[in-house]
Amino acid sequence: MNRALTVTALAGAAWLAKRAIGRRIDAGSPLWPLPALEAPVSGYSPRRWIPALIVSRTEPADGVLSLTLESADLPDWTPGAHLDVQLPSGLVRQYSLCGDPADRGRYTIAVRLVEDGRGGSREAHAQLVEGTELPVRPPRNRFPLTPSPSYAFVAGGIGITPVLPMLREATAAGAAWTLLYGGRSRASMPFLAELARYGDRVTVVPEDEAGLPDLSALGALGPDTLVYCCGPAPLMAAVEAAAAPAGAPVHLERFAPAAGGADAKPFTVELRRSGRVVEVAATESTLTAVRRELPSTPYSCEQGFCGTCQHRVLAGDIDHRDTLLTDGEREESMLLCVSRAASDHLVLDL
Repeated sequence: MNRALTVTALAGAAWLAKRAIGRRIDAGSPLWPLPALEAPVSGYSPRRWIPALIVSRTEPADGVLSLTLESADLPDWTPGAHLDVQLPSGLVRQYSLCGDPADRGRYTIAVRLVEDGRGGSREAHAQLVEGTELPVRPPRNRFPLTPSPSYAFVAGGIGITPVLPMLREATAAGAAWTLLYGGRSRASMPFLAELARYGDRVTVVPEDEAGLPDLSALGALGPDTLVYCCGPAPLMAAVEAAAAPAGAPVHLERFAPAAGGADAKPFTVELRRSGRVVEVAATESTLTAVRRELPSTPYSCEQGFCGTCQHRVLAGDIDHRDTLLTDGEREESMLLCVSRAASDHLVLDL
């Protein structure tokens, strides 16, 4: 009897607390002095980190580092998947998996050195050596290989990495395929030796020898041929334009936010827990504006891929510009580094 009363009392208290929180939010009142969420979305990624060990480091091309990671806890993956990697400094970067999905417990990634980049590739080349423990998150696949009788693959430079496992899968499935692979020079193009085994299905176009790749053949493809492209933004735009007359479906892998800043408008953000309101200019990100008031707001990639700046949205319409969040996550949160308000005002759980 006493136990039943206790359970009833606890259930009633939980219902009253939920109702009180709802009333505060609806009324626009600050949530203080209510306690912080037990596992807040704000400032944390819900995706777990897995410690992996670097067991091999090679240089398959000038300025390209290839790492093989091992761990008994590494999940299975499919061609097109990419990996979040936490560098020693705490920076989070994303790299396509370019090994064999059948090789359980082992991942392979490749990192091109970008001297004038944001520092992640320089740190990887300088500090990631055999024997280093490297935390990774379970792979995510926003570039999956759809079954088809025929494919046309196009890769530019380090964009070959997600394509490599696709070639293996397409070959194993008996599909017809071709690969057009461009780069600045042969010396800078990784995995040429591995691609040589596919013979004339692969066309290698070093720019210093033959200029830019000829994409005209994409305009004559049938609707049953799927086009997959990864590389610099100008290459992907050219592939889309070349394939458009044939109506061939084009799948792209982007590791930079899609263009769209020209339509950005200013808006305001209320930081509900802090009791502050910030103005977000059309020329700046939501993250930049928020960090003016809350400098400790965490972030990493600034491109909408790592999830470090994911925050709960209490009110307002969101203009999502990331490629990370699921539909469920988008209903109540946003990535401050790339996403904006679709309305004039947002309320964040900060």
